[in-house]
Amino acid sequence: MSDESRYAQGMGVRREVLGDEHVDRANAKITPFTEGFQDFITRYAWGELWSGDGVDRRTRSMLTLAILAAVGCEDEFAMHVKAARRNGVPPEHIREVLMHVAVYAGVPRANSAFAIANTILGDEQSD
Repeated sequence: MSDESRYAQGMGVRREVLGDEHVDRANAKITPFTEGFQDFITRYAWGELWSGDGVDRRTRSMLTLAILAAVGCEDEFAMHVKAARRNGVPPEHIREVLMHVAVYAGVPRANSAFAIANTILGDEQSD
C-alpha cells in the first residue's frame, strides 16, 4: 500500500472512530512543526493499526483505554473514552477495563481514569 493510500485509509478510520468534529479541530491546529507527526499517526496508528483485521474496533478501543489509563495519558484517555462509546463499548466494559488497570497498573492511575470516564459518561447521559 502506498503512503498516500495508507494516509487516506487512516484518515477514514480516524474520522469513523474519533468523529469528524474532533479530526477537523486537530487538522486545523497542524503547524509546520507538527505536520510530520500528524501524517505519521494518521498513516501508522490509524492507517495500519486501527485498520487491521486482527481484532475488532471494540477490542481495540478497550486495549487503548487500558494502555492510556495505565500510562497516565489523561487527555488521550478522555478522547478514547468517547471513541470507545462510538465503537459500541458499553460503560460496563469501560468499568471492567479500569478495574483491570487498578490491579495491574495501580489504583492511582485507575482512580484518575475513573474520574475522567465518569465525567464523559455522565455528560453522555445529559445529551
